[in-house]
Amino acid sequence: MQGNKQPVSVLVLIHTPALGVLLLERTAHPGFWQSVTGSRENTEDLLETARRETLEETGIAAAPADFIDWRLSNRYEIFPEWRHRYPAGVSHNLEHVFSLCVAPDTPVAIAPREHRQYLWLPWREAADKVFSWSNRDAILMLPLSQDGAADTC
Repeated sequence: MQGNKQPVSVLVLIHTPALGVLLLERTAHPGFWQSVTGSRENTEDLLETARRETLEETGIAAAPADFIDWRLSNRYEIFPEWRHRYPAGVSHNLEHVFSLCVAPDTPVAIAPREHRQYLWLPWREAADKVFSWSNRDAILMLPLSQDGAADTC
């Protein structure tokens, strides 16, 4: 039976002013580390998807104005083991990148059904640890996305 999940998602890089990046380890795939990700639901706009997924996956309640929409998207093939969640014939997803800068002492409360644990890493180490090429590439762009304002978020 096929699902009805939309092949449109967000990737949210949560980071500190010093570019420490929050990573989450997937429960279903130990060793698979990632930033916050999630699919759009119904007709919500992508910013709302980013806000909702951040709250669901980390417990961080951020205002919409706190998110930066990078106006960057990545198209990638959905892993075969997850295609049953999507309508028949859907094989690719379009992911939209956002970031959220938080204080270094921001509490994190992971969703245990989705993630085993979390950690904060310097951006270069975080880029090396994630399993997704799109996540890696976004983390590597993070210093450039701050336009010299990394210490002011």
